[in-house]
Amino acid sequence: MPATQQQEDLVVARPEGLYCPPGDFYIDPWRPVARAVITHAHSDHARTGHAYYLAHTDSAGTLRTRLGADIDLQTLAYGEAVSHHGVRVSLHPAGHVLGSAQVRLEHGGRVWVASGDYKTEPDGTCTPFEPVPCDTFITESTFGLPIYRWPTQAALFAEIDAWWRANAEAGRASVLFCYAFGKAQRILHGVDASIGPIVVHGAVEPLNAVYRAAGVALPPTLRVTDAGVDAALLKRALVLAPPSAQGTPWMRRFGNYADAFASGWMQLRGTRRRRGVDRGFVMSDHADWPGLQQAIAGTGAQRVFVTHGSVQVMVRWLTENGLDAQGFKTEYGDEDDQATPDGAADSPHTSLPPAGEGANA
Repeated sequence: MPATQQQEDLVVARPEGLYCPPGDFYIDPWRPVARAVITHAHSDHARTGHAYYLAHTDSAGTLRTRLGADIDLQTLAYGEAVSHHGVRVSLHPAGHVLGSAQVRLEHGGRVWVASGDYKTEPDGTCTPFEPVPCDTFITESTFGLPIYRWPTQAALFAEIDAWWRANAEAGRASVLFCYAFGKAQRILHGVDASIGPIVVHGAVEPLNAVYRAAGVALPPTLRVTDAGVDAALLKRALVLAPPSAQGTPWMRRFGNYADAFASGWMQLRGTRRRRGVDRGFVMSDHADWPGLQQAIAGTGAQRVFVTHGSVQVMVRWLTENGLDAQGFKTEYGDEDDQATPDGAADSPHTSLPPAGEGANA
């Protein structure tokens, strides 16, 4: 890119992260900076050490839980704007997890939008994605390959409910591995809680509390240490646990259980076998291939930067469709990262560090 063009850009890549030169702030930086705008609270986008944070109101609980109650945090509602050094900054729904936001920047007659991570199908646990008109759009491409096409919410939860119901009738626990922030709450909100009791790992319950405080309807949940949680109850239970719990002593209390994994990577042939589980459910909090195409088209942007995931594939597709597209090298992963088979040739993340939610669940 010519130096004159880069000087005019509202966002450029620096060693610390994505930087807004006229505003003198960063978006989801991976190294400590003075001012950080945070798209959402997954650990690859919201890191410790920044002097000041700006995020959506619904991210406050999770950010303080994960980064510390005393962080210097300012919050905005969706559509609310602030100005810093002449740059108008506003946050808009990304549909990824609770509080997830796209960052709209306006300066000198130009509008850029940094999307963070996003999902285009509403799931009932966060404000649905909204396309934001702009000149330049910064998009993820975590699942930026044509193979990735998600089932509908209704179809997904019909499968999960049928699996849980069959296990409960057979007298065995249904252990569903999922990430503690976002996936677990989406599952809780979507399953048929009349099938049986729901037990959650200790890493999940604090985040459930954040969602409940934000007004998201979740069914009652138990911990294995709660009174009344005995072998008979566990035989009918749906158990939600982070992937890090797999193979640990914590699992022994469930006896002869059935297990499954909820991840977008379950679309890949062989991933379920590599994870060593009985069942895989195709479930992601990121946009699939049609969703990425729909989101990018909805912005009307003629220039697109692609961050993490299948960057080269997405850039090529955008270029072939008449857009000015190129990649931004970042240190973002995603909360599905650790579901990918190590070193698998079909993984779009083999060059990225395991900095996503899966590494910290």
